Amino acid sequence: MTTNSLNEMQKGTRLVHPSGQIVTFVDHGTDHQGDYVTVEHQVPRQGPLNGPHWHPELTESFTVVEGSMRFLVDGKEHILHAGERITVLPRQVHQFWNTSEKGLTAIHEIRPPGRHWQMFQVVHKLESEGKMSPGGIPRNPLWLGVAWSCIDGYLAGPPKLLQRIVLGGLAKLARALGYKI
Repeated sequence: MTTNSLNEMQKGTRLVHPSGQIVTFVDHGTDHQGDYVTVEHQVPRQGPLNGPHWHPELTESFTVVEGSMRFLVDGKEHILHAGERITVLPRQVHQFWNTSEKGLTAIHEIRPPGRHWQMFQVVHKLESEGKMSPGGIPRNPLWLGVAWSCIDGYLAGPPKLLQRIVLGGLAKLARALGYKI
């Protein structure tokens, strides 16, 4: 998502998922470290929040406000509790889970913002319309391409070139066919 598109977003915009998860647009801007977007995640259920992936350019920081999270970053496990923070650097393979008994609240900062807010919107749309599998994968391969194009990175495992060809091709086809958030 471009900075202009982020400027159109209102602070406090909330994406409320059928599962009860809420993603809130907190802030965006530019400071001495560059462009950023900040969101808040409220996750009521334990479990994985994503699959292993990496970003060529993005740096992500997570601060746990309430509850606890488990991170696996380049094969090293980190358990964070309220008040603790972790930063994931470009090219680090990472995955994270909500390990909280009573729910998780975490602040997530993305630098540069890339298309992350758009990714949250795509996932929200698909979940709200019942278009996701129980494992959190879009049932329609074209939506999978759209979602993949928004992670500003790559899945861990499949070669980068293969992902660009297959998932990137699906994303281009989806755009050509009018798939929109």
